Amino acid sequence: MKMRTSAAWRAVVIFSLCFIPACIVAQQSVTADDYARAEKFLPGNVERLVTGMVRPVWIGGTEQFWYRKTADDSVEFVLVNAATGNEEPAFDHAKLAAALGKFTGRTLDPQHLPFFGIQFSPDMRSVTVAVGPKRYLCDRSGSSCSAQDAARGGESRNEALSPDGKRAVFIRDWNLWVRDVATGAEKQLTTDGVKDFGYATDNAGWISSDRPVVLWSPDSKKIATFQQDQRGDGDMYLVETKVGHPVLQQWKYPLPGDPVVTMIQRVIIDVDSGKMVRLKMPPDQHRSTLCDNVTCGDGPNGAPLWADVEWSPNAKTLAFVSTSRDHKDETLRVADVETGAVRDVFEDKVPTQYESGFGRVNWHYLPQSNEFIWYSERSNWGHLYLYDLSTGKLKNQITHGDWSVAQVLRVDDAKRQIWFTANDSVPGENPYYFHLYRIDFDGSHLTPLTPAPGDHMITASQSGRYFIDADSTPEIPPTTVVRDDAGKVVVSLGTADISRLVAAGWKPPVPITVKARDGKTDLYGLMFEPTNLDPTKKYPIIDHIYPGPQIGSVGPRFFIPARGDTQALAELGFVVVEIDGMGTPQRSKVFHDVSYANMGDNTLPDQVAGIKELAQQYPFIDLDRVGIYGHSGGGNASTEAMFRYPDFFKVGVAESGNNDNREYEDDWGERYQGLLVTNADGTTNYDDQANQNFAKNLKGHLLLAHGTMDNNVPPYSTLLVVDALIQANKDFDLLLLPNQHHGYGPYANYMTRRRWDYFVRWLLDSEPPKEFQIRTPPMERGGLGGPEE
Repeated sequence: MKMRTSAAWRAVVIFSLCFIPACIVAQQSVTADDYARAEKFLPGNVERLVTGMVRPVWIGGTEQFWYRKTADDSVEFVLVNAATGNEEPAFDHAKLAAALGKFTGRTLDPQHLPFFGIQFSPDMRSVTVAVGPKRYLCDRSGSSCSAQDAARGGESRNEALSPDGKRAVFIRDWNLWVRDVATGAEKQLTTDGVKDFGYATDNAGWISSDRPVVLWSPDSKKIATFQQDQRGDGDMYLVETKVGHPVLQQWKYPLPGDPVVTMIQRVIIDVDSGKMVRLKMPPDQHRSTLCDNVTCGDGPNGAPLWADVEWSPNAKTLAFVSTSRDHKDETLRVADVETGAVRDVFEDKVPTQYESGFGRVNWHYLPQSNEFIWYSERSNWGHLYLYDLSTGKLKNQITHGDWSVAQVLRVDDAKRQIWFTANDSVPGENPYYFHLYRIDFDGSHLTPLTPAPGDHMITASQSGRYFIDADSTPEIPPTTVVRDDAGKVVVSLGTADISRLVAAGWKPPVPITVKARDGKTDLYGLMFEPTNLDPTKKYPIIDHIYPGPQIGSVGPRFFIPARGDTQALAELGFVVVEIDGMGTPQRSKVFHDVSYANMGDNTLPDQVAGIKELAQQYPFIDLDRVGIYGHSGGGNASTEAMFRYPDFFKVGVAESGNNDNREYEDDWGERYQGLLVTNADGTTNYDDQANQNFAKNLKGHLLLAHGTMDNNVPPYSTLLVVDALIQANKDFDLLLLPNQHHGYGPYANYMTRRRWDYFVRWLLDSEPPKEFQIRTPPMERGGLGGPEE
């Protein structure tokens, strides 16, 4: 009887509570239908609802480009000549589909061909396409297709094609070889390459491939490259999961503080004679002024883009920049190609870390006028300076102001003009928006070439005489035009159509501005609300974080239909936010340097301040239920948030985090945290950035995830945290993805679902639908490849 009475009173209390707002917070059911609705907002599902997005690919040194022209029920590959304004089909779609169908064994729809990319032959008469793992060479008329031998198929993925398209360099057994494209004849160029001391090797610890790192001379007669010395480097080990004996992967992976790291010995090779000139200088650090690797993306000839190296137009000299191990000292040097003699031209030393631009190296070698252009943030903003090549003395500053040059796209030495993109350059606009400008060498006649407001994604032809300008914002789809070097529109490619996306329920993210930790500095970000938001309710807020220092949480400011799973996650009943905190780029040098030698900062003071301010602006945000998640650097920051702010962040999902940069490749930590220093008492300058040292502070719910074959951030970085949590007797969750690399490959959707489940369970206090399976179609890609690949 007493038990019944007690139970009845409990029922009355619970019933009464349901009449106050707290009931709305505590009671929420999340179903499989909710997950299905969220799934519709993932990238692979929303991309196909947008038509008219132009993703241009310039063709070699021509003024022509191709793109996939999408409509509601068709896709057409289009070739555009920027010089003439002519636009035409890149090939006969119907005939090519028929010819290609004979090889694939099935009837192909000309309006939905099974590839996303094409590659034109040097004579523009044929295209190479890839269907699954196979490549085909097809006449543009569609009259015939032939299966292509990957080893001899024009421009192989592992070759660097010469500017004239006649020869290709490749690596075999750690040595360089050259192949005549027309005949297939091969010739060995080097003979003394051995394991861990090979030529043109693309290996930076976590980056490795068989593609050669070379720079062809303009006359296609010589190549500049290096012999990469990893013989004294420490090793990294990963073990595959399988039945039977495990398979060990072992490769060179230097770490911060290692006494020996990767070095390069620069060489120049005459391809005709085979003569090799080794530059007369000590081995150089395996560093660049911009990237982790000596390469920065892909070059126009199919090889990795070797940063900080430029030929003179007559191929008699080679300019390059040597970067010190800690990225504080940059030296511009010029080498005589025939003798190998090297002259130091200019040295730039900075107190923190030097970088030569945002996404592109911005210094340029101008031997014709005996000058060079240098990029510096000495004024607290990234600007261009003109120097005398003989003396290394400053002639004049080119750009000025409280804004930054981002990328130099073209330098015309004859006209003495420069074309470049800049951000934070238009008062009143979002500082992350890019615009295109032209300026004279002497700093006069600064001319804006993209007057429309918004973010301008600029893609320049190789000559720099034409620019594809896609103008958009996170909320507004792009309008794409082709401009000449005077900014005049020569071709209009239209505005993307998002009507189907909007009809499917899509809402744009909300641009937000909040104050940083100092209460003064403006921070910018995006907020994602449920499409069925009820402003009278309270919603947990989840911080999607990437702390940089090389990029921020938001990423590009142009229009993207889906930014990861941010909107999808919001659909489950959350507010999701991305804030670019202090310590990230594209603002002032002082702004960026906040996290220098203090990587444990991770922008977290700004995230906390920003979220608190948002809760004041938007009453539907519940500050008592705050979550955080991120991948890689974001995984590091998410783990740290749970340890350093345990009373603020209640739930975290940390994926593949570099939780201690002493366990990550040398260039990253030594660039942003500094060279490792061990004090007399055994402490180091890296201790405060190591998450395992703060694991004892965990109070909330933390899910750690890592791929067991992650060759970027090795899984030991997460296991250090796991060990510390166990020693501190803390409850946590761990998900290891067997045999998966940094991006999780086929397990990515599984990880997404587990992330959703975790936030639903612990922030919404609801049991998620059991084992919901996320299915998404493949994403579009710009190069060769297709859905089957």
